[in-house]
Amino acid sequence: MQKSIISAMMAYVLWGILPIYWKALKEVSPLYILASRIFWSFIFCVIFVTIIKKWPEIKTVLLDRKRFIYCILSGIMVSLNWYTYIWAVNANFIIDASLGYYINPLVVVLFSALFFGERFNKWESLSVLLALVGVVFITLKIGKFPVVAIVLALTFALYGVFKKKLNASPIVSLILETAVVAPFAFVAMIYIESQGQGVIALGSPVVTALAVLAGVVTAIPLLLYAKGVQDISFSLLGFFQYITPSIMLFLGVFLYGEVFTMVDLIGFGFIWVALIIFTISKIYNGSKEIVEADL
Repeated sequence: MQKSIISAMMAYVLWGILPIYWKALKEVSPLYILASRIFWSFIFCVIFVTIIKKWPEIKTVLLDRKRFIYCILSGIMVSLNWYTYIWAVNANFIIDASLGYYINPLVVVLFSALFFGERFNKWESLSVLLALVGVVFITLKIGKFPVVAIVLALTFALYGVFKKKLNASPIVSLILETAVVAPFAFVAMIYIESQGQGVIALGSPVVTALAVLAGVVTAIPLLLYAKGVQDISFSLLGFFQYITPSIMLFLGVFLYGEVFTMVDLIGFGFIWVALIIFTISKIYNGSKEIVEADL
């Protein structure tokens, strides 16, 4: 249990600092970065699976129609999430992306009840309501719906649902979900290169290396996340997930100088209060998982 919790927390820390990596690739289109993430992640997984001899387990999953469908759904959700995230970072919407990942833990709480029958108390219900108020406030004051935030929150929560239902070892689930979209990613890379808009056209060895290593950078936190999602409750997973947006918000405001207005502060404030209430509720109710992990 303790190893699973540490794995999940490390995944969220690594995801939090990823904007720095994607900013280094800002000369490349978001679609090309996405394709690189998918394709090179798949290649990394193939090598790793071969080394640890996990192919029989993969065959077992593929022969199970229901689990194979979850592979497809996981691949679609994570691809949508990645593209939105990469676009947001390089279009200077890191704060918007941060909002999405702040909302996500509360979406996870809702989904834990809908898909896994996990119950949450009145304080957790209040947390979800406060987060909704924050989103509505930002929408009304800014005059536009926070599309980036909502898409990120929903796609990653659904990715977690399908990942948990797939019930496969971390590396097996990762190779299968990337395999589903890898052919499309490869075609996209070839097409973008043929248009003179890929890393070859840029002629920068550093950018090329970063694009290739995107697979490793992507795979490591996903493997850590997959390990965590297996052995801890879905609602506790949501409890940890605000590590990522906190790091992202700090980077957006202090490192990249994005504007953080009073409207943002109030809207985020509702969500922060929601997360504090949710956290206190978890601690007060003496979550067995946290106690067992000596946290």
